[in-house]
Amino acid sequence: MATKNNIVVLGAGVSGLTTAYLLSKDPSNCITVVSKHMPGDYDIEYCSPWAGANYLPVGKSGSSHERWERNTWPALRELTEKHPDAGIHFQDTIVYNRKKDQGSATGQWFSELVQKEPWYKNVVPGFTNVPDDQLAPGIDNASKFTSVCINTAVYLPWLIGQCRKTGVVFKRAVFNHIAEAANAHHTGQKADLIVNCTGLSSKKLGGVCDDKLYPARGQIVVVRNDPGAMVSISGTDDGDDEVTYMMTRAAGGGTVLGGSYQKNQWDPLPDPNLAVRIMKRAIELCPQLVKKGQGIEGLSIIRHGVGLRPLREGGPRIEAEKIEGVNVVHNYGHGGFGYQASFGCSQDAVALVNSALKRKDQAKL
Repeated sequence: MATKNNIVVLGAGVSGLTTAYLLSKDPSNCITVVSKHMPGDYDIEYCSPWAGANYLPVGKSGSSHERWERNTWPALRELTEKHPDAGIHFQDTIVYNRKKDQGSATGQWFSELVQKEPWYKNVVPGFTNVPDDQLAPGIDNASKFTSVCINTAVYLPWLIGQCRKTGVVFKRAVFNHIAEAANAHHTGQKADLIVNCTGLSSKKLGGVCDDKLYPARGQIVVVRNDPGAMVSISGTDDGDDEVTYMMTRAAGGGTVLGGSYQKNQWDPLPDPNLAVRIMKRAIELCPQLVKKGQGIEGLSIIRHGVGLRPLREGGPRIEAEKIEGVNVVHNYGHGGFGYQASFGCSQDAVALVNSALKRKDQAKL
């Protein structure tokens, strides 16, 4: 009987669950997902439930980021078409650009997204530029295409369900040092490898302590109103680190109105003044959100929320190393694009896992 590869995936956000899902397709892998937080939890330490989530590419052309997003679209499209239980649907999308936003935090974040001829125009269906004579005053260019929106409250448990079908075990635990996770495998045996998908928590996790990580605070308002499309714009006049976007989650998940991109801001509590600005901007951009003549009083609010995007200087860390003799593959630091790069990044992480396990097997021979 072939020996199983005992793997611990640390973290149950979209990166951890997607990596576990892909690893579980190999019957030689015996996987335990261990995390402080699990789907169903809403905590400031746990970013994934707060995300929109959608596919609006922001990776620079020719970069690894572009490749991750390019490689993720086919998976999201297939899930949307063939797995309605995953909680993803197609959505008409429009993106507006104001050149004056280019120097702001949100303008830099969206710089690739709002290009007239972006690399993703041949990836997403139906990409077209809005004719100049149809642009509102102050808008320099705009594009339309078909994207997807994900109901995170459905999708994250769906990923767990897919993993459980292949025998993945889920456990809660908190570790001070990453090497401790090697002893958390459900078989009782020491893990051959740990996959670190702890996001912003890798900043303080012993053995990792990545000081390149920092948060970009995002505040949202979730409402029952439906604008009929996914809409975003390159920036606002309310502040360099504020932005306007909206998307309606699949399967009755409500419409997410955003937002903010506040770097190095850790505050977990919604700012009521920012919430008012978010709602006003959303209605100004999409008056159809409310009945004619209504202001923010016409919004039916479900909840307010704050999430901390796990940004990292230099981009995500997807690499292998040994920590106190334990093989570790890192997959964290995805900022505000964790879902739309999830399969691309996890595919790279899986390749590193396979390479490390192959070296381990060769060492035993």
